[in-house]
Amino acid sequence: MANGLLPLQAATPPAVKDHLLAGPMRDVQEVVFAVRRIGSDGHWYANIGYYSDWQFEPPNQQVHRDGEKRVTYLPGGRLGVLDVASGVVRWLIDDTEGGVRDPAVHYDGHTILFSYRRGGSEHYHLHTIQPDGSGLRQLTDGDYDDFEPCWLPDGDIVFVSTRAKRWVNCWITQVATLHRCAADGSNLRAISANNEHDNTPWVLPDGRVIYQRWEYVDRSQVDYHHLWAANPDGTGQMVFYGNQHPGTVMIDAKPVPGSSKVVSIFSPGHGQREHAGAVALVDVTDGPDDQGSAAFVTRATGFRDPWAFSEDAFMVAHDSEILLMDGSGLTEPLYRLPEGDVHAGLTLHEPRPLVPHQPERIIPSSVTPKETTGRVILANVYEGRNMTGVEPGDIRKLLVLETLPKPVNFTGGMDPLTYGGSFTLERVVGTVPVEEDGSAYVELPAMRGLFFVALDRDDLAVKRMQSFLTVQPGEVVSCVGCHEQRTRSYIPPQNLLALRRPPSRPEPIQDCPDVFDYPRDIQPILDRLCVDCHDYTPGKDGGPIAGGVILTGDHGPMFSHSYFTMTVERLFRDGRNQPVSNYAPHELGSAASRILAMLDGAHYDVQATDHEKRMLRLWIEVGAPYPGTYGALGSGSIGGYSENNLVHTDFDWPTTEAGAEVIDRRCAGCHQGNRVLPKALSDEIGLSFWRFDMNDPRLARSRHIVFNLSRPEKSLLLLAPLAKEAGGLGLCQKTQDAPGVFSTREDPDYRRLLAMVTAGRDYLAQIKRFDMPGFQPRAAYVREMRRYGVLAPGSATAQVDPYELDQNYWRSLWVQP
Repeated sequence: MANGLLPLQAATPPAVKDHLLAGPMRDVQEVVFAVRRIGSDGHWYANIGYYSDWQFEPPNQQVHRDGEKRVTYLPGGRLGVLDVASGVVRWLIDDTEGGVRDPAVHYDGHTILFSYRRGGSEHYHLHTIQPDGSGLRQLTDGDYDDFEPCWLPDGDIVFVSTRAKRWVNCWITQVATLHRCAADGSNLRAISANNEHDNTPWVLPDGRVIYQRWEYVDRSQVDYHHLWAANPDGTGQMVFYGNQHPGTVMIDAKPVPGSSKVVSIFSPGHGQREHAGAVALVDVTDGPDDQGSAAFVTRATGFRDPWAFSEDAFMVAHDSEILLMDGSGLTEPLYRLPEGDVHAGLTLHEPRPLVPHQPERIIPSSVTPKETTGRVILANVYEGRNMTGVEPGDIRKLLVLETLPKPVNFTGGMDPLTYGGSFTLERVVGTVPVEEDGSAYVELPAMRGLFFVALDRDDLAVKRMQSFLTVQPGEVVSCVGCHEQRTRSYIPPQNLLALRRPPSRPEPIQDCPDVFDYPRDIQPILDRLCVDCHDYTPGKDGGPIAGGVILTGDHGPMFSHSYFTMTVERLFRDGRNQPVSNYAPHELGSAASRILAMLDGAHYDVQATDHEKRMLRLWIEVGAPYPGTYGALGSGSIGGYSENNLVHTDFDWPTTEAGAEVIDRRCAGCHQGNRVLPKALSDEIGLSFWRFDMNDPRLARSRHIVFNLSRPEKSLLLLAPLAKEAGGLGLCQKTQDAPGVFSTREDPDYRRLLAMVTAGRDYLAQIKRFDMPGFQPRAAYVREMRRYGVLAPGSATAQVDPYELDQNYWRSLWVQP
């Protein structure tokens, strides 16, 4: 579904315009639209709210501030009504300091619902107004943004809102998820538990709501943002189209009158600003996974906010214009903003016809507000795709995991949660039984992002979800099996065994944490079982650095040495940040992790206890995180993807420059190409931080392993060239071009390198990592916890426990009956 960047196809006037106005648009006398200035952030979703770091000013971006806050939006917004016949615009809102977006016309053809950020305020809220400019009414308020609204046939409103109280897992802006409220803004509640954005909900003829859902559960963060559908009360959340196929943001979908198809914007790759992309028609008659079901009206990109009058007639926004488009992609302008507005940076958005239309089918709500759980019926776990080799009886349990929202974020990468893996912490909820016929009946907490791992008789992973499900209070939802074919029916041979008993609630796993923290929970196991051989110094049973593997807890610039080693040596098997889904059985998680095969005495008599095996296994199943708290984000690291961490590269420039000069003069003769050495604690030597080849030979000399900030003298940068007689490893050969061998620790260049690493140790002691005494999370983390009410507004901040705060934050999001 790659989109070519093709030029706009202009019609020979007056073909398109005359055809549409005389035919499918003959009843359209007026069109309502929004005008606003857009910020310079290139992400499709980064157009509301403030950034997590208020003070940082990124290079090559236009920075706008609202008071002390750095914000995504720019001032200037209008709401206009175009008279189609005369081309005259009647301005209903003209706010030079505000913002206007997302008009939606009521079924009566008059009342306009839209999102408005009034000048002098920082938040978008829902409003209504009449086409003559009268009756402006604000519906919602508060310290959050409400936008992208749509009328529901029962009179309520569905929209997206940052009331979800979470941040994008891979960026520094806030998340908006599906919410609904009454027509007057009352009875407001969330209907989605997504960790990432839901966008552009709209009602389908059958009464369901179609929307864009972005998600990445242990898979690529830039490839899965496709079309989903749900009932207006949030029940029945189900993929509509595309979730098995990576790439393309599918957004702004709306039904095509008189057709089973929807029109949508397919925004290339990870999406373009303000949802810009190509116009496509989607017909899911052949199911949600058939790639042939999407047909481009035009492959040219740059279009926004499509409205369909028929399969051959569309209205779209493009820069400062409203365009009419036919089914072959030919376009003709309907309206263009005045040149003065264009030069002022104003762009045109969301053109919608002011015409009445019939309400869609009303789906009665099946939510039971008094309940806090819902139920899932699994018919047969063995019925699914890519299940070769899995026999009946192989799967004994389902491990229930929860993907946990972030209260704030400071980076476009996953650091420091993982090195190239998950962006999200995951909670162990518990296990439920699978019956002999493959069925399961499960009672789950409502309004939380949950997913399953199928376990065998040894509690090892057979198959793993890489998406999530949510149940509403009182909802009963069913599925066939593991990644089942959506176009096939399944009739069980008998009544499901699991339905002969009450539903199983997940049984917590005793003596194990629900959220894992590597230094606290895993490193002690390695200290007992592994470090005697896999240290920098010889142990009683061997070493040093047996097999070239280091499993000590020494700090590197961002991770511990053992965590980095466990990752790059592939001692555990996670999804990585890859656009891959539905792995073969036993290919992902604990069953595919080499470390678990080394604990039964076969590997140099290493014998782990059952508890140690369980701890390692569960840590792998929850994505193998390094910290077990989001309080660690944006802190305790030198270098990295985080924009704030850019300041951490200059902790002691004199020693860094002196060390780099030594590396250039004494090491670079040999260390070139794939053998290059980092010249600073922040030098990634060309490795992409968020997606890299696990076979890249440069990983062996990564900054994450050659610098030891706990014991600087044990840095591989120093041990490798130091002669064995002086206590080093003597790995470097002295040559004319690379006189890198240090015969003594008193060599002035050895001392310069040691000073560089020691400065890093001292700086880390100053900024502190999450596993160091006296650590405190960043002020913005505390700020958001106050905003959410997790911390009292006037509470002292001298010392906070981020582990406890995280738990309190997550609990605050749980359903209250």
